[in-house]
Amino acid sequence: MKSYLQAFLLVAGWGRDVLTPVKKKPFPGGEALFSVFYKGGSVISRHMSLLQQRIIPKMARVYSWEGYVGVFLFLCAMMNTVWSVTHYSVPEEMEEGSVVANLASDLGLDVRTLSKRKMRIDVVANKKYLDINKNTGELFILERIDRELLCPLKTTTSCFLKLDATIENPIRMFNIEVEITDINDNAPHFRRGTMHLDISEASPVGERFSLNNAVDPDVGANSVQNYHLSSSQHFNIEIQTGRDGSKFADLILMKMLDREEQAVHHLILTAVDGGVPTRTGTASIIVRVLDVNDNAPSFEKDKYSVDVMENSPIGSLVIQMNATDLDEGSNSDVHYSYSLYTSERTQNMFSLNQENGEIRIKEMINYEDLKLYEMEVIASDKGLNSLSSQCRLTIQVADMNDNHPEISIKSFLSPLNENTPVDTVVAVVSVSDKDSGDNGVVDLHIPHNMPFKLKESSDNYYKLVVSEPLDREKVPEYDITFTVTDRGSPPLSDNETMTLHLLDVNDNVPHFPQSFYTIRVMENNAPGALLSSLSAFDPDLHENQYLVYFILEKEIANTSMSMLFSINPENGNLYALKTFDYEMEKDFLFHIEARDSGSPPLSSNVTVHIIIVDQNDNAPVIVSPWRAHGSVVEDKIPRSTDKGSLVAKVIALDVDSVHNSRITYQFLQVTDATLFSLDQYNGEIRTMRMFSYKDPRHQRLVIVAKDNGEPALSATVTIKLSTVETAVKTYSDMTEVPLEYDIFSDLNLYLVIGLGSVSFLLLITILVTIVLKCQKAKPSIAAPPSRSSVISERNSTIADSTLVSNDAYWYSLFLAETRKGKLVVRQPLPKGSRYIVSSIPRSTGMSETSGSATSTLQASTTSSTRST
Repeated sequence: MKSYLQAFLLVAGWGRDVLTPVKKKPFPGGEALFSVFYKGGSVISRHMSLLQQRIIPKMARVYSWEGYVGVFLFLCAMMNTVWSVTHYSVPEEMEEGSVVANLASDLGLDVRTLSKRKMRIDVVANKKYLDINKNTGELFILERIDRELLCPLKTTTSCFLKLDATIENPIRMFNIEVEITDINDNAPHFRRGTMHLDISEASPVGERFSLNNAVDPDVGANSVQNYHLSSSQHFNIEIQTGRDGSKFADLILMKMLDREEQAVHHLILTAVDGGVPTRTGTASIIVRVLDVNDNAPSFEKDKYSVDVMENSPIGSLVIQMNATDLDEGSNSDVHYSYSLYTSERTQNMFSLNQENGEIRIKEMINYEDLKLYEMEVIASDKGLNSLSSQCRLTIQVADMNDNHPEISIKSFLSPLNENTPVDTVVAVVSVSDKDSGDNGVVDLHIPHNMPFKLKESSDNYYKLVVSEPLDREKVPEYDITFTVTDRGSPPLSDNETMTLHLLDVNDNVPHFPQSFYTIRVMENNAPGALLSSLSAFDPDLHENQYLVYFILEKEIANTSMSMLFSINPENGNLYALKTFDYEMEKDFLFHIEARDSGSPPLSSNVTVHIIIVDQNDNAPVIVSPWRAHGSVVEDKIPRSTDKGSLVAKVIALDVDSVHNSRITYQFLQVTDATLFSLDQYNGEIRTMRMFSYKDPRHQRLVIVAKDNGEPALSATVTIKLSTVETAVKTYSDMTEVPLEYDIFSDLNLYLVIGLGSVSFLLLITILVTIVLKCQKAKPSIAAPPSRSSVISERNSTIADSTLVSNDAYWYSLFLAETRKGKLVVRQPLPKGSRYIVSSIPRSTGMSETSGSATSTLQASTTSSTRST
């Protein structure tokens, strides 16, 4: 128990005699530790690591094990005691958000009730540097703490931040003290960064000079502890300690000063604190040595020699005598004068400025009068005991380069053809200079960026020759400047400029902006319409740039291009001579040539592609069902016709281009809209329901076929259907019906005669063509067949004929339809093949062609077409 009491007294720092039997020296830090226990209560748990790492191991080494056990048991007992003031200790400058302690745990509060009980932290008489996390109960740094700002006075080493913690339900208040411990975060600094001292060079060794001390906002060992002076053989420092413990230094002269050797001494005084790591602050000490007149003025040399040009202007500076005095102030002020050994003529020719030592020309100097002048100059200072020195000056007069070189153009060839060969002589030039020596030696040159060069032919004679090919289109003329310069000092020069004009040569062909022109022309254009302007450019001059345009002759289908197009020979405007039809000609390709008027003439050509653009200028033509012009198509249909049966098929053709020739069908008028339907794309008319006894006997259908052009064109056909009670056999049943009755009707008879005549004529034409081709010695290329060209072939079957056309597109399948004969259709074959128009018997469900080509017409389509 005695050991426990001794340990307690040891921590409290009470009575060293009580602890004497244990150890004869007090426990270091006991008072501070007790203060923590007394003020903080639960802070013991926070500082247990500090006790375990530092205090307890040290106490175990210094004191007996009984004391160590006593302190340990005392600490354990104190941990369960609640104190009125909770004390924490944190270093300054901790990061924002750093945790100081778990305040809720130290105060014995339930973390889960902090938000509900509205716990808050209030700072007494200061900013709110700390706050509590209501979720964890941790006291954390809200704002960075600066101890020197919080406790600016250094009267005490302690700095506390007082807080009040308040909770509700029930209301309780806790006093918290946070001690802000100092860290070495401030370096020593001097109030004045530069200290100036004036010390006479006659000051004795050992004289002392006071210096400003450095200050450090930190306290204790972190404040200023020492001073250092930069290396100097003349000065040292001695550190003094003031009554308040502050440190300051005195500067001591260790060696005599010599202002002439070193007028200013720059020293660095460094203040060092005792922190870990140490911080320093510096100040500059500038020591200015005061002068004593102990040096005479002196010239750099005892003798000076200078050259002066003749004809130098009056007042020109010859030389500035400069004597220096190492002293300063009035001791270094120097004035100049001539000695008695200087002649009066020399003094009259040159003036001497007594203040700055300038010697200037008073009268005009002539080299021929006197070539050499000598004088003696004295320099004296203005000290109390004046000191002086002298030197000798020799002035030599030099001949002046006062004559400019001259240039003379003996011959000059201008104008000059641009195709003049290289090394052709353009000009002959001579140069001269009346001076002698280097002043009379001259050099001639021309600008470097020209296609010419100079060649020296003889003494001071030069030839100007062509060094590079000339091009008038790039540079039409040259301003050639001949510059002659002598080698005097300073050099003199003269120049003369001649203008060389270049004559044009026809060396450039006409140039079109494009190598290929594509021109789109809308069909049905007006004859004489301007298509485009194809103008070329020739950089030559005069007749070499006058261009004439014409079309290179080319025949297409035995037609010359000059019959289709015309070009203005002067400006290249291209005109159309005729109205073009897209259905006849799609495009033209020819060449246009531009030729200048030079000698010999030069020319170039360009390819022109004329594309004829289609217009919607052809209305659809209804070819099925066939009817006379303006007549009504009549047909019969049994009343027993099923729903969906094909009644008729309307077929229209449009010879325009693909886009404009797309045809759609629709009813314009219909007796009963619920009885028939019309497919807008293929023109098929089908029944939508079966006939009833209420339906009229006669049905009138008006169908319009409209193309896809803008504006759209159309054609109409009227079909009159009559219903009969007796069954009329469908097309599929008519294969067995004899054709003798209907085949010789008036209409069919006309069709057979017409088709036979056309076929016979086509066959005769083909035979004649073949015979003519065989008789020719060389094969010739025939013109492409036009739209109207038709080749007829005859098959063994009567009324079967096949028409071959080279057209690019056929939109409709059917061409014509007879009442009982065969349907004539035209179908597209694979790309590159001709189109075949073939006759198809209506009595069969299959289509036939004379070339055995298979038709796409289906049996269902043909069988549904009825005869009247």
